[in-house]
Amino acid sequence: MSLESSGAVVKDEKRNGVAISAQEVDTAAQLAAGVSSDLEPQEALRIRKKIDKHILPMMCILYWIQYMDKMTLGNSAILGIQKSTNLTTNEYNWLSTVFYLSYLLFEYPQNLALQRFPVGKWMSLNIFTWGIALACHAACKNFAGLLVVRMILGVCEGSITAGFMIVTSMFYTRKEQTLRVGYWFLMNGIAQIMAGFISFGTLHIKTHGFAPWQWLMIITGVLTLIIAGTFWFLFPDSPTNAWFLTLDERGKAIQRIKENQTGVENKHFKKEQMIEALVDPKTWLFALLSILNDIPNSVSNQQQLIVSSFGFTYLQTTLLGCVNGTVEILTIFTGVQLAARLPNARGYVGAAYYMPTLLGIILVNFLPWGDKVGLLIGQYMTGVCTTGFVLSLSWLNNVTAGHTKKVVTNAIMLSAYCVGNALGPFMWQQKYKPRNHIPWIVIAICYILCALLMLFIRELLRRENLRRDNEPTDESYDEIYIEKIAEDGTRVEVKVDKVGYFISDCRKGFQSVTRQEFLDLTDLQNRDFRYVL
Repeated sequence: MSLESSGAVVKDEKRNGVAISAQEVDTAAQLAAGVSSDLEPQEALRIRKKIDKHILPMMCILYWIQYMDKMTLGNSAILGIQKSTNLTTNEYNWLSTVFYLSYLLFEYPQNLALQRFPVGKWMSLNIFTWGIALACHAACKNFAGLLVVRMILGVCEGSITAGFMIVTSMFYTRKEQTLRVGYWFLMNGIAQIMAGFISFGTLHIKTHGFAPWQWLMIITGVLTLIIAGTFWFLFPDSPTNAWFLTLDERGKAIQRIKENQTGVENKHFKKEQMIEALVDPKTWLFALLSILNDIPNSVSNQQQLIVSSFGFTYLQTTLLGCVNGTVEILTIFTGVQLAARLPNARGYVGAAYYMPTLLGIILVNFLPWGDKVGLLIGQYMTGVCTTGFVLSLSWLNNVTAGHTKKVVTNAIMLSAYCVGNALGPFMWQQKYKPRNHIPWIVIAICYILCALLMLFIRELLRRENLRRDNEPTDESYDEIYIEKIAEDGTRVEVKVDKVGYFISDCRKGFQSVTRQEFLDLTDLQNRDFRYVL
């Protein structure tokens, strides 16, 4: 990105720059430019706790509800949906696949919308639409109807994880991001527990002409609509307009994440950053990791059917599904804690957490079919690997700078996530039941490759850090200023930090700032950027 195209001004001995008026820039620029002193650790901690208190619970609740909603198809399998709607095995598999196909198709438009519109409000609209579509499942009588509502769910889903990754990078430091991504992702485990109890409860509802699976859809749909309304009013779009922070605290919240060297947000789409994301090798390595990790994810919609095939009743199966959630909570929590506490250990920790899953696959495939307890334990162990994907999400966010580049890399990784999830269901053919040896072999191969890939990415980034350590200091972006108007009316120049905090906003009153990109540098442009390992 050239300085001329960025709209920033370089002040040096060789050329005269023209300072930019603070009236022409956005709120974040003014907030950041006005903060010159270092932030005290105690004050930074106070700000972080305030942010945690107001946004982390909402992120966790939303992630819980959206994953529980996704699980409704798997839970409905033992609540009678296949019989009520006359679904064949292939049609049931297609309901899972079409969700991810529509997710894939709309992932890039969703990411563009997340950059163009206020993040919190855009997610709220998608959640509201999601809730309506979920409740409409109860009215479906055949495969065609279910196909349509599943497609709508996939469209809306594209905004959630991508939006959360953007919000997390706006409010938290790179070290904090690993834990926070883990915290909201482990809500998937809570969702499995809650879904198990709700499914258990719906099996006891006796209503003429209204099956338990329909009650499940109505209950989860209503809960989702309630969350959507709460999210609209309480969830902030960025640190610059967070309602729970004072104006002074907003500036400090922006200053607090200075170490990320990734900025906050930029509403202007930059073609050069998109191209960089497309030619950056690590973008595609993370995408390959996502595909390989999520082909096995299809087991989530087969979980209840597999457990019931061990010889458990439907009532027992709904409650036993809660244990899967507990396993996921414990493994994600311990994994992100290790990754956050051990220096440069993300690749190692992620690879290590695939090993218990491989042992679980061996148990499920080779234990005697009559060993119900052993098979169940093996099945539970296959969920440990979730930690690897969680760490890869936060890792990608940590090693990517430049807002447009982040949007593009997030879209690519989540599109790869959709491809894996769309391919996976077709492994589960009727001819492979009950032991499903072929699907389990495919899953084992995928997870072995995932572990090796995480180690390879780590080594690639380590070598790049060493290369940058041996480079001469890059001073290209050290002397950048904007012009502000002081309280007495005089114009003063304020130096802008290299990492850049700025938001280009096209809202009313800010039409003139479409070129105020400033130092929204990418990780390749900023040679001071060091990749976390």
